[in-house]
Amino acid sequence: MTDTPENLAGALLEAAKRAGADAADCLVVQGTSLSIDVRGGRLEHAERAEGIDLGLRVMIGQRQAVVSASDGAPGTITAMAERAVAMAHEAPEDPHIGLADPAQLARDWDVAALELADPAPEPAPAALEEDARRAEDAALSVPGVTQVQEASAGYGRDVIHLAASNGFSGGYARSSRSTHVVAISGEGAAMERDYKSETRTFQADLPAPEEIGREAGRRAAARTGARQPPTGSFPVLFDRRVSSSLIGHLLNAINGATITRGSSWLRDALGERILPEGLSLIEEPLRPRISASRPFDAEGLPTAERLIIDRGVLTGWVLDLATGRRLGMKSTANAVRATSGGPSPAVTNVTLTPGETAPGAMLRDMGTGLVVTSFLGATINPTTGEYSRGAAGFWVENGEIAYPVNECTIAGNLREMLGRIVPSNDAEEHLSRRVPSILLDGMVLAGA
Repeated sequence: MTDTPENLAGALLEAAKRAGADAADCLVVQGTSLSIDVRGGRLEHAERAEGIDLGLRVMIGQRQAVVSASDGAPGTITAMAERAVAMAHEAPEDPHIGLADPAQLARDWDVAALELADPAPEPAPAALEEDARRAEDAALSVPGVTQVQEASAGYGRDVIHLAASNGFSGGYARSSRSTHVVAISGEGAAMERDYKSETRTFQADLPAPEEIGREAGRRAAARTGARQPPTGSFPVLFDRRVSSSLIGHLLNAINGATITRGSSWLRDALGERILPEGLSLIEEPLRPRISASRPFDAEGLPTAERLIIDRGVLTGWVLDLATGRRLGMKSTANAVRATSGGPSPAVTNVTLTPGETAPGAMLRDMGTGLVVTSFLGATINPTTGEYSRGAAGFWVENGEIAYPVNECTIAGNLREMLGRIVPSNDAEEHLSRRVPSILLDGMVLAGA
């Protein structure tokens, strides 16, 4: 028998049954990764990894345990199952665990339509090295760039298979190709750095290395002479490089695991307005060629588009089976898992309703304020939504960029902030979180 992920998953379930499990599910991931780093025009580091990871969850009544391994040998599979069953007997009871009912399971999905895996052959190490070298050269060609800290190119491919004793069995392959550059401008204590990183599912969709390198160089050079901005209350434009973090805080707050603990600043907000009335947040797990797309979740439930926020109003939580049962609700097919743990809820792809105004016009309208392009640490209270983050970017005066900024802090309350966001129209289509630049007025800014 060929040790494919599908066959290994079947062997894990059989071993769990023989060991005495009442129910079981498993995840098998077979992966290949290749990364090349270049510095000073020379190869600095090359790494290739191939391996297989197995994760098995067994249930004895309302008790469960998870074990994992990186070896698909028959003896290892048998030992995993026996160990998991022994652990489950000692685990505390949880009335909410359990597999999906067979009627809930995904069927007849179309993996090919999602285009999750590039059919092109794996790139040769020399090709990745050449990409990294070209990106480094492009960054160094930008006036003001004094060095390139890092230039790398990488490739990865995983074959994933999920199976359970309720009859579910399904899998797919996923690939990625990336180029990453970190450039530095200035010397000594005046050094500033910035980066550009691009990843695509299909190699042919990845921008040219020169484009990535030049953008990293331009960003680093533009930060030359950064200083602190004034302190006060000002409008802040979250550049699209960081704007998705605001939506990320919202998604964390409506995650079922957070809601069941009662530790979310949105725990009582179901059915209330969270965003401005004209804005919606849509989950789209079936977008082709996007990294977080998937035909089914980690419990075998079919994924589908849904409105998380409909014209400003929060419509529901992000749930897997267990958190849904705790809340007396149905799963939203948002279970994810690694081989080393059981399912937990998380979103796939999301899209925020775009605005009609370009970022440049927003700058002109804001007059005086801050454009944030990167964050440096965070203090966020998950229960109250109080928000404080170190930030860097550019100071705006009379609607134009005046000078680069570092060592400042922006603060507010996430519930209040999200209620008045104004999105731009510049969201990047290839990203899993399709969120444009976002303007917020009245942010508290602590600088010089």
